[in-house]
Amino acid sequence: MGFKRLNMSSPVMQLPLKKLINLGLKVTGDIHYQLSPEELASQCVQRHEGILTDTGALSVNTGEFTGRCPKDRYLVRDDVSATTVDWNNFNQPIGERQFDQIFKLVTDYLNQLPEIWVRDSAVCADPEYRLQLRVITETPAMNLFAYNMFLRPEQEGLKADWHILAAPGLKLDPEHCGIRQQNAVIISLKKQVIILAGTGYTGEIKKSVFSVLNYLLPFHKQVLGMHCAANMGRNGDTAIFFGLSGTGKTTLSADRSRMLIGDDEHGWTDKGIFNFEGGCYAKCIHLKEENEPDIFRAIRSGALLENTGFFPGTNHVNYEDASKTENTRVSYPLDYIPHSVTPSIGINPSNIFFLTCDASGVLPPISRLTPEQAMYQFISGYTAKIAGTEAGITEPKSTFSACFGAPFLPLHPGFYARMLGEKIRRHQVRVWLVNTGWSGGAYGKGERIPLSYTRSLVSGVLEGRMGNTNWKVHPVFHFAMPETCPGVPDRILDPENTWKNPKEYQAKARELAMQFIDNFKKYENQVPGEILNGAPDF
Repeated sequence: MGFKRLNMSSPVMQLPLKKLINLGLKVTGDIHYQLSPEELASQCVQRHEGILTDTGALSVNTGEFTGRCPKDRYLVRDDVSATTVDWNNFNQPIGERQFDQIFKLVTDYLNQLPEIWVRDSAVCADPEYRLQLRVITETPAMNLFAYNMFLRPEQEGLKADWHILAAPGLKLDPEHCGIRQQNAVIISLKKQVIILAGTGYTGEIKKSVFSVLNYLLPFHKQVLGMHCAANMGRNGDTAIFFGLSGTGKTTLSADRSRMLIGDDEHGWTDKGIFNFEGGCYAKCIHLKEENEPDIFRAIRSGALLENTGFFPGTNHVNYEDASKTENTRVSYPLDYIPHSVTPSIGINPSNIFFLTCDASGVLPPISRLTPEQAMYQFISGYTAKIAGTEAGITEPKSTFSACFGAPFLPLHPGFYARMLGEKIRRHQVRVWLVNTGWSGGAYGKGERIPLSYTRSLVSGVLEGRMGNTNWKVHPVFHFAMPETCPGVPDRILDPENTWKNPKEYQAKARELAMQFIDNFKKYENQVPGEILNGAPDF
């Protein structure tokens, strides 16, 4: 099912106020409704909020924040969420009174602006689960982001299920509002409203909507929400790629021999999988056409670049420039990828890849997991946070993020893990752990595993070229490691071979295993005992 852009006769359209009045919005200035990407880019340039690159893409700076701020994200604690949300460091509660207070500050702020931008859009490619969104932004750039990342509605004037208010120029009073600092992202599940204040980082919009879907779909619809990319082979087989930002979801799913379903967020029903979004949000740092041709060529008119630098005196992007952040980004519609699937729906997956950027240099480039190991690794969600994806992260930092997406999971991780385990068993899915991080030593000593090797390993699985190889068992984690794979040196498939000192490797492997064991203690009493059989042992 395709989504067409609505053509308006004028770049400024006065919407009926009754469409906005329920949110307390009484805008007296201009309301720019459903503008085209070209119109939005032109307005950004006119307002001196961005420049056009030599490829036609719009480039903007997101201001103080160039990544998400998990410590400044809140869920409203009310009679809907109080006993269903898993309250923790990511799902921080804020009271209804505080929400109402901040909501009024945001609406008052938007009301006094000379102009705002409004976009109606949707999420969930499967129409059975679709939600209608109304995104109201202070800037045209954030509206362009919504155009790129969400589905375009089939008709104008559909009632919005959820509203998003984005006011990056509003600095909140932390003491008065009961928050940590001047910026905040607040989700009200009861009132079906998302507020962004004090931050211009557009990734907060998409991840807030993802969090909402990860509450509504599993809890009410028995659909598993997944922080994963997905693609489809020419015979219709599907594969999904779990992983945190920077571990390779977007890159590895953009395989020219397969068709892209989506690069970041999906749901898994009894029938198959579907994309939540209508676009891609790719990292740009060190982007090269020869390595990632589809992403590179998607950066054209309509695409939105964030926080990238330029070669001096030109509007030619320097993708090596990390002076603003390592987390340089680009958003673009999914159909900018020439071999994307429309609609973004696929059958039940045959293979699942857990992508981990192992900063310790311990894990093999690829491992085959038993069902028990798969569930253990899914709940553990081990990786390294990549520089720039969150405020304050400047180099890889080992972390455990449950279900490879803990900051976006309003329910307890065990809820999602049980759903995944049931689906793996029911559909006999093969599960693989892929290390896109370091080999031959930890970060700073070893080397990053070449992308070409990772691509060959993933292709070897998807094309059935790993079936004839022999397998070795890792002495600590007990993963099955292939001894050969076309296009990859045999030596690196067993990570111990890449370290100069085998005893140093063995010590580091035991050290990492203890981190897994210590992290899993908080889940031991909440998961089936068989999952513990997937734990490392030495």
